[in-house]
Amino acid sequence: MATVQAPAGMTPQATEIAREAVRRGNPLAMPGLTRLLGVLGDFYRFCGVTFVRALTRRFRFAEFVEQAWFITTVSLLPAMLVSIPLCVIIIFQVNQLLIQIGAIDLAGAGAAVAVVREIGPIVSVLVVAGAGATAICADLGSRKIREEIDAMTTLGIDPIERLVVPRVVASTVVGVALNGVVSIVGLVGGYVFSVLLQGATPGLYLSDLTLLVGLSDFVASELKAAVFGLLAGLTACYLGLNAKGGPKGVGEAVNQTVVYAFMLLFAANSVISTVFLNLKGA
Repeated sequence: MATVQAPAGMTPQATEIAREAVRRGNPLAMPGLTRLLGVLGDFYRFCGVTFVRALTRRFRFAEFVEQAWFITTVSLLPAMLVSIPLCVIIIFQVNQLLIQIGAIDLAGAGAAVAVVREIGPIVSVLVVAGAGATAICADLGSRKIREEIDAMTTLGIDPIERLVVPRVVASTVVGVALNGVVSIVGLVGGYVFSVLLQGATPGLYLSDLTLLVGLSDFVASELKAAVFGLLAGLTACYLGLNAKGGPKGVGEAVNQTVVYAFMLLFAANSVISTVFLNLKGA
């Protein structure tokens, strides 16, 4: 069995803890780079197992409906409230540029590009990650420290099939649905702001919504929201099932869910946006 080499300055006690973590296969307790690589590898394995369970095992529809409703109740209103000021700020900046060149009547085209391509999926799933995913992580983490997960495994119940798959699918579906709601709210807010405060023509605002944005942009936006929701759900479930150290460990897992989910979402957004724009321009 491979041994853990102690980094410079690492105490003997910490070295022994790291070695024990390796023996027990717990990557979250490993030090430094070893811990990072262990977490990444274990997370990829967890994702693969989740996908296999989703495709080959019975889907828990009742659990999915319950989790989807719960995520919707905690995410819908915050997503709408966040989308209004964020969309207004960006549309205001775009309209200021259009006013300088005498093209304020193109405000609808600028608003559609900003809201449909970027703001909609990002805002919707940031709220899902910040509200829904943290609740999922706290729920699974509390089950873990109460040894409910171990009890399910002992009884022959697969916790990934029973708990993880419905929650990941629910997070994905709610992210897609919220993207549509946020997009509508953002475009309506942009209409009110552009027409009433910046002098855009109402009819031209509406007619220009499809000037630069088409069906392919909406499909790409929904794809983004689905990927973002999937990543948020997987991150929350993984950290919740690996929570250690009692209630304090659950709290740390919840905080890590927000940080890691946001990092994954922004990285995925950069990749998807780059690929989509290159394919559209080809």
